[in-house]
Amino acid sequence: MIIGIPKEIKTKEDRVAITPDGVRLLVHHKHEVYIEKSAGINSGFSDEEYINEGAKLLDTPQEIYNISDLMLDYIQRVNGLLLNRNLKEPQPQEYKFLKKEQILFTYLHLAIEKVLTEELLNKKVTAIAYETIQTKDKKLPLLTPMSEIAGKMAVQIAANLLENRNNGAGILLGGVAGVPRGKVLIVGAGSVGLNAAKIAIGMGADVSIADISTEKLRKAEDMFGINIKTYISNPSILKKLVADTDVIIGAVLIPGHKAPCIITEEMVKSMHKGSVIVDVSIDQGGIVETIDRITTIDNPYFEKYGVLHYSVTNIPGSVARTSTLALTNETVKYVLKIADEGLINAIKNDDSLAKGVNTYKGKLTNKGVSESLNIDYYELPNLIGF
Repeated sequence: MIIGIPKEIKTKEDRVAITPDGVRLLVHHKHEVYIEKSAGINSGFSDEEYINEGAKLLDTPQEIYNISDLMLDYIQRVNGLLLNRNLKEPQPQEYKFLKKEQILFTYLHLAIEKVLTEELLNKKVTAIAYETIQTKDKKLPLLTPMSEIAGKMAVQIAANLLENRNNGAGILLGGVAGVPRGKVLIVGAGSVGLNAAKIAIGMGADVSIADISTEKLRKAEDMFGINIKTYISNPSILKKLVADTDVIIGAVLIPGHKAPCIITEEMVKSMHKGSVIVDVSIDQGGIVETIDRITTIDNPYFEKYGVLHYSVTNIPGSVARTSTLALTNETVKYVLKIADEGLINAIKNDDSLAKGVNTYKGKLTNKGVSESLNIDYYELPNLIGF
């Protein structure tokens, strides 16, 4: 199978879809790997490292996209697998490169991307989303490493924004003797939330976490003991907590679905001037009513009602080397499975991978995305016969 890796174009997104070690593994299994020149530079991987492991360099993204098509035209039984350059959804300027029968394997977050979803359906691209691959025990193996990083970074970001130079409230999360600690409210007790709690507690903050699941809250208490306060998430509880906090971390995920609006405009209005919201859930539309735009790492926050709002969708892109290594540790096994077995056999043999298929030959195959975008849903087993 031919595997193509283009270079990143998204603002300050420095991750790359594969490491030289991953290339070595794929080449060892007799697959061809093409990578765009300088694709790994900002993650600390030189072109020479990729070449030494057997990759072939190409100069332009169009060459990378087209190389798979050439293979399809030449040998119809082999599919081209495209690892999207930015580990996030394709950018609008990339849509023209998408070709019929390609396999796109990346983060997609289609529940808030109707135009992209329609493009994938119209071009009959098989789109496999990292974030909806799910194991039998409900774990999300390709989302977890980025959730861990985003959760940890969210608190670092919030602590920075609280400084006066950023129009923050001038609060040190850990406080000092005789001065109260900063208050952090984490909404969502999944992987992002627990990792955010770990860092916030480590910084000495006064930390609360809210979730609708008592099981998740028990896990938080088991992990952090008296260092964390837990609350069942409901509007009346959140209204009180939000008004008395310095930082809110949005950490809610419903796989495949648009994130629910949990923090209302009225709640945000009750926050004191210079407080901070970091909504990690923005990938799926966000949980904060006053966040009406996606920001970038170059221009990461805006102010509304005196509150600093941070809504960057690719937080882990700021620590590209750590993120690339963590993610490819998990993704390469699925890439190899598709490459070795072919798409259909790989899906049939691995239910977790099947859950990652969001579009297949012009049909939408993820129920959560279907409900979020009001597009007809088709069951994948009926389409491929298993």
